[in-house]
Amino acid sequence: MLRHPSALIAPTARLADDVEVGAFAIIEDGVALGPGCRVLPHAQVLAGVVMGTGNLVDRGTIIGGNPQSLNFDPTIHSGVLIGDGNTFREHVTLHRSMHPGGNTVIGSQNFFMAGSHVGHDSVIGDRNAIANAVLLAGHVTVGNRCFLGGGSVYHQFIRVGDMAMLQGNSAFSSDVPPYCIGHSVNLLTGVNIIGLRRSGFDAPTRSEIRRLYTTVFRHPLGPVKGAAALLEEGAILSEPARHFLTFLTLAGSRGLATPGAAA
Repeated sequence: MLRHPSALIAPTARLADDVEVGAFAIIEDGVALGPGCRVLPHAQVLAGVVMGTGNLVDRGTIIGGNPQSLNFDPTIHSGVLIGDGNTFREHVTLHRSMHPGGNTVIGSQNFFMAGSHVGHDSVIGDRNAIANAVLLAGHVTVGNRCFLGGGSVYHQFIRVGDMAMLQGNSAFSSDVPPYCIGHSVNLLTGVNIIGLRRSGFDAPTRSEIRRLYTTVFRHPLGPVKGAAALLEEGAILSEPARHFLTFLTLAGSRGLATPGAAA
């Protein structure tokens, strides 16, 4: 049986014919679930959630809950947009936008491990691994192919660049540049060379990124202006290296995580 008789499915919910809904699961009004989605027992998919194909919502997970903000008006209509092939393991929580008509956005092929949390208005890219008990506050942007270690926490309005690798139990209130390894509190320990190699980055590209990492964080103008100066010089050979520098130039008021040793 694809839909257990104890499941509560709102009449306005739009479910593809092969969507599986387990015992005591809840699907609210206006939800749309694409082909191959599975909502396991006691999971909840709340109003305003739109999913693509092949997503798994495991036991006890709640997708589309209200933001944890004292200023949130629960009467507004907002939602969560989710791509294809994501896995949300047990007791993941993922909140809808706090803005009328807004969305929290999840890409495709992400793996959210048990107990992880994604706050309102966050934007998550593709193929990320978000380990157990990771906490993403509202308005956090995560790129593609990142690994966020278990128990790590992320302040609102920060960015985590592509293929960053963050240590378990670390904490970040500043942007983490692409391709970097982060640890402790707002510290970097170098470039994720193994991750770059596994993702098909050739040796010259890896070397260029590693060289630029050292150059910008020792630049007399600081990393943000230093990255801008390097881009203006026009000597960058690879597109990933240009992406790395461009990310740095867009650093906001929360600044950048920087190289340093653990205390």
